[in-house]
Amino acid sequence: METKKRPHVVILGAGFGGLHAAKALAGAPVRVTLVDRNNYHTFSPLLYQVAAAELEASDIAYPLRGILRKMPNVDFLMAQAEHLDLKNKKVVTTARTLDYDFLILALGSVSGFFDIPGAREHSLRLKTLEDAIRVRNHIICCFERAAQLPDAESRKRILTFTIVGGGPTGIEYAGALSELISSSFTKDFPEIDMSESSVVLVEAQNSLLPQFPHRLRRYALSHLRSMGVKVHLGSRVRQVTGTGVFLENHDPIPTETVIWSAGVRGTPRVLTWGLPVSPRGGVNVLPTLQVPEHPEVYVVGDLSHLAQDGRPLPMVAPVAVQQGKAAAQNILNAISGKPLQRFIYKDRGSMVTLGRNSGLASVKGFSFTGFPAWVLWLLLHLAYLIGFRNRILVMTNWAWDYILFERAVRMIVPKVSVDQIPRSSSAPF
Repeated sequence: METKKRPHVVILGAGFGGLHAAKALAGAPVRVTLVDRNNYHTFSPLLYQVAAAELEASDIAYPLRGILRKMPNVDFLMAQAEHLDLKNKKVVTTARTLDYDFLILALGSVSGFFDIPGAREHSLRLKTLEDAIRVRNHIICCFERAAQLPDAESRKRILTFTIVGGGPTGIEYAGALSELISSSFTKDFPEIDMSESSVVLVEAQNSLLPQFPHRLRRYALSHLRSMGVKVHLGSRVRQVTGTGVFLENHDPIPTETVIWSAGVRGTPRVLTWGLPVSPRGGVNVLPTLQVPEHPEVYVVGDLSHLAQDGRPLPMVAPVAVQQGKAAAQNILNAISGKPLQRFIYKDRGSMVTLGRNSGLASVKGFSFTGFPAWVLWLLLHLAYLIGFRNRILVMTNWAWDYILFERAVRMIVPKVSVDQIPRSSSAPF
């Protein structure tokens, strides 16, 4: 088939769902255009380690053109989608307008703030590489500023780091940040009494990791507390300000650092595109991952809202990967006249790391904790990283930290001016 006559598949988003859809279409009788505002793919499960000064940003990112160079029927366009014309099958991007025969929306998610006053304005996120670098720089700047402060109350406030959300991201970052403070920063800042520093984890529900078995939830809570993390369960955030977090049933927490990992929702750009959107911001799709009334449009990953066993599928990478592959296969089935397949998520298990030598895993009805779960987490994340170089760099940094108790990336990069270093606020709490 001549190239120009082949059906054109446009994929918006090069995260897990979009990238695996492109891979599944490589070599097929279609033209594919992959669109993303970044020219790299981010391995998002390790973003928190960039924010905890354990890995460089480049360790968990890989150039998209390097991935696609062996896929001659896949083109890359660095742009952002601005408008979707469903009637005329066109996508308007910041670079140019694209006509499509089939469209895969894989635009991912953003942080959800549940309309809590001040949460959006005064919280740091962990959704992108830029977010992770910003969090890392902020944490280091807090210690640099605290080293200059004579007032103990101000030091405690600037060295109190509050993480909102007791899901996997919040728990993993709480453990990683606690270890960073107790190991590297204790040696880096001898002038600071580290008892003035604290990591606080706030969760609205009465347990951490609600999707895990009860035994694993209890283990996570016990282990985090043994690391010195202050965990507040059943504590719903009422307001966030520049100097503290206010809770519904707990004393206010004086803090100048709030890292938000309490929830995610579909990217808000789709709200104006005429798609059926669920209350949590996802696009309602049919079991075949198609948009109702628009069978040429598929939605995968965090942007997709599909229930299975009576519950919406979780917004996690394995779901996005499987949906990306399934959407690509259904497009090929549609082109060849074969029946489309219903998407059924195959849950191969979940795991979380809690710091050095400790993790928890739930795999096919079996659950285990401690060192075996931690090793399995390390091996699987190394295996799924894209690029041999990235695997070597990540493994080297992990080994350096494990053997020497030293985080490798304790630098404020890019450089910030003195005026950007967080200072103690004189505003009343």
